[in-house]
Amino acid sequence: MKVSHRATYGILAAVDLAMNGKEVPIQARTIARRQSIPVRFLEQVLHAMKKAGLVDSTRGAQGGYLLLRAPSELSVADLLEALDGPVFHDASQNGAGQNRRDTREQLLLGAVWEKVHQAERSVLSAITIDQLVDRQRELDQQQNPMYHI
Repeated sequence: MKVSHRATYGILAAVDLAMNGKEVPIQARTIARRQSIPVRFLEQVLHAMKKAGLVDSTRGAQGGYLLLRAPSELSVADLLEALDGPVFHDASQNGAGQNRRDTREQLLLGAVWEKVHQAERSVLSAITIDQLVDRQRELDQQQNPMYHI
């Protein structure tokens, strides 16, 4: 499975908002600086996330972005589909395996690929932004260990 830069940056932005923007909106340039994302590209990603109903924005000097859903209720699959469109295929909707014109390969491997897509969807739906926040905090602690004397 290939994941676009757009989706990757959206996930990083959601993690940043979950960590830093619980009550106060966070500006795009602040997220871009912390996550090493080009600010213009991040603004486009955040706009798409707003259109999908994942974030809200506030204008002005004290403005910025906030997550609209709790990080525990926002999955990686939600972000992928919001930013890259329908990523996960459903063979049952397009009649795979039922069309007499399906190739031998489709008839033989169609069920295999459907299981792969279901597994991807299951894994990505199970991973929440909250879990990624926890992982980010672990990584931050490993990079900046505290020494007590």
